[in-house]
Amino acid sequence: MNYPIDKLHLLTLNVGLANHHGDWNWKNVRSPFARLYYVTEGTAQIEMPSGVYTLTPHHLYFIPAYTKHSYICDSTFSHYYIHIYEDLQSEMSILEQWDYPMEVNACNTDLELVKRLCFINPFLKLPQSNPDAYDNHQTLVSNLQLNQRRPFCDKVESRGILFVLMSRFLKYATPKAEVRDDRIQVSLDYIRKNIGSRLDIDLLADKACMSKDHYIRVFKRETGETPNVYITKRKLEKAELSLVTTALPIKSIADSLGYDDYSYFNRIFKKNAGVTPLQYRESHFE
Repeated sequence: MNYPIDKLHLLTLNVGLANHHGDWNWKNVRSPFARLYYVTEGTAQIEMPSGVYTLTPHHLYFIPAYTKHSYICDSTFSHYYIHIYEDLQSEMSILEQWDYPMEVNACNTDLELVKRLCFINPFLKLPQSNPDAYDNHQTLVSNLQLNQRRPFCDKVESRGILFVLMSRFLKYATPKAEVRDDRIQVSLDYIRKNIGSRLDIDLLADKACMSKDHYIRVFKRETGETPNVYITKRKLEKAELSLVTTALPIKSIADSLGYDDYSYFNRIFKKNAGVTPLQYRESHFE
């Protein structure tokens, strides 16, 4: 998979050094931005869907956006944190197209890069580490606005540092939902690029030169999900991001994702998120 680098726009939402003494314990955290950590002292653990990982000094750790995880800490633990927001310039997120290693060895220069990122962005340091205090609409939008008001030289340097740090993970990343069947790979690419449209299974099957039933069977065999489930997940992730980062009416968000039936959008959102779109937005405004 080859993406033009000029389509990748990374912003630093938060950056700073955190020192903990057995008090880094937050459950079921899930955010519309990615997290990157550089550990300097002690150990802690992060519980991810793929397992429990122990964080140790002089390593970098990456948690993609929308990944539910929990923190476990019972001793002294110090780390630099960087919250990364991908400012989408097209219909699809580039960062979300890859599966990343959770941990990579840090290069000799990485600590200095992280410290430099902190130095030029002192106003992006978190006042506290509890996600409930910063993972909300007000803080997210405020930090996005701060990014826009920074001197151009700081924007360039910050983005360059993020590119360098993310390259450590991209070196070992693999395309998400990599499949053996080229027809399904083409279909996945089409879905990502047209996620804001109404995606009809008959049309997708026709583009893959397959019957609808055969297309559904092959799609599920290759990805582990039916086309409808896969498409719905991708659409609702974009809906969550819009609900948190914009003040667009919920109906407008539904329309932008190809949901002509507003009531259906509400039902499908609640089925997947456990709350209605309005409740989801209100919880992030608190």
